[in-house]
Amino acid sequence: MSRLDTDVPAVLLRIDRNPFHHGTLGAARSLGRAGVAVHVVAEPGRSPVTRSRYVTATHRQPAPGAGHQEIGATLREVAAQVGERAVLIPMDDLGAVAAQRLPAPLAARFLQPDQPAGLCARVADKAELARVCAEAGIPHPPTELPGSAAEAVAGARRLGSPVIAKWTRPWLLPQGTGLRSTTVLRTAREAGELYARTAEAGSRLLLQEFLPQGPRLDWFFHGYADSGGGLAVSGAGLKERAWPPGAGLTAVGRWVPNPDIEETALRLVESLGYRGILDLDFRLDAATGAYHLLDFNPRPGAQFRLFTDPGGLDVVRALHLDLTGRAAPALTPVPERVFVVGNYALLSAAAAPRAARGHAPAPMGHGPGGAPSGGRERAWFAADDPAPALAMAVCFGLHLLRAAAGRLRRALARLRPGHRSPGRDAAPLTPSPRAPSPATPARAPETAAPRRTDDEKASSTSCTTWW
Repeated sequence: MSRLDTDVPAVLLRIDRNPFHHGTLGAARSLGRAGVAVHVVAEPGRSPVTRSRYVTATHRQPAPGAGHQEIGATLREVAAQVGERAVLIPMDDLGAVAAQRLPAPLAARFLQPDQPAGLCARVADKAELARVCAEAGIPHPPTELPGSAAEAVAGARRLGSPVIAKWTRPWLLPQGTGLRSTTVLRTAREAGELYARTAEAGSRLLLQEFLPQGPRLDWFFHGYADSGGGLAVSGAGLKERAWPPGAGLTAVGRWVPNPDIEETALRLVESLGYRGILDLDFRLDAATGAYHLLDFNPRPGAQFRLFTDPGGLDVVRALHLDLTGRAAPALTPVPERVFVVGNYALLSAAAAPRAARGHAPAPMGHGPGGAPSGGRERAWFAADDPAPALAMAVCFGLHLLRAAAGRLRRALARLRPGHRSPGRDAAPLTPSPRAPSPATPARAPETAAPRRTDDEKASSTSCTTWW
């Protein structure tokens, strides 16, 4: 692999207050091991990523709810402290959208891909993504964009039970409201009630048909579209375990070449003129064999380190090479390489044992038939950088304790006289007309788990107060 230009530092920009974002740690390690100075915009206090030996300096995030001006002010301070032009790498959707809207004088202080104006915001917007897929002929679940509570109720009934509800611009969701970017609804009335909170959410509500869950149905694609539009550094992976089980973020992922997904990604990049790092989420419709594009994240996905070749090349290094005028070589595929997010893998295994899931993935570190694999990378632990794993263990333990205490308080509240559970009398939605394949039975509505993005983990308060 070409040697990175170590005279050009990198700035990892994360606006989301999520101390468990292992993708930020992966980017810091990838660039730091190559000799690049890494500056991280992260939570105030000492979150696990700041404990890494590969982080040169940590810079305070803008306040919660910050807009583009406040984010720009933060980057202006970072640029002044770094003192030289740096490669800017947003690690969440809000950061990616804001980075593309920087005033020209400030944007000149950073190296970024030459992206078509407004494209990051367009692909990250759930409603716009549905239009993008329609224009490019890419499968996407049937979608409704209601304009009133009554339309939300009617749309939910048309889509069937259960139905997925998404806020079209999840990065605008205010903290402390209980609103999630994605929710599984089981009654039409819930759709109307959720629509009533549109002004609070800051963006429109979108309803989407629920695609049945099952083994080997959830896939992802990570790549770097270089200045020429090529995807030489890219790969497709299979989500083997998730948290929450069956629908959440990747807890265990495996590098599995998939020509259908790879061709779809290339077609999408070419049709949009997209440049930079991208993270795509797909779900296979077992009834039709079509891979439906669910999400387009215009930045590195948290598990991007899965796609690392023997020379250490990954999408983050490819971006740094390209933006500093050094050609990135083609990625050498390492099929069956495994990426494990320890804290979420543990929770996933405890909540959904293999017998309950009805399938058993190949042992980690080995391919089908026990053949040697491309190895395994842990999201948190690294022999050359152990401190973040220790910090995460303490931090995550405190987070679990706080979560358990919250559940106990809610359980006790339900025992009080006069308590009434919301939605108890709501009529269930009509079952979806989609017929699942015999090999992949539809999950019953009561077992369907909400699908979460990489930006929705936990409050940073669990990590910033224990030191």
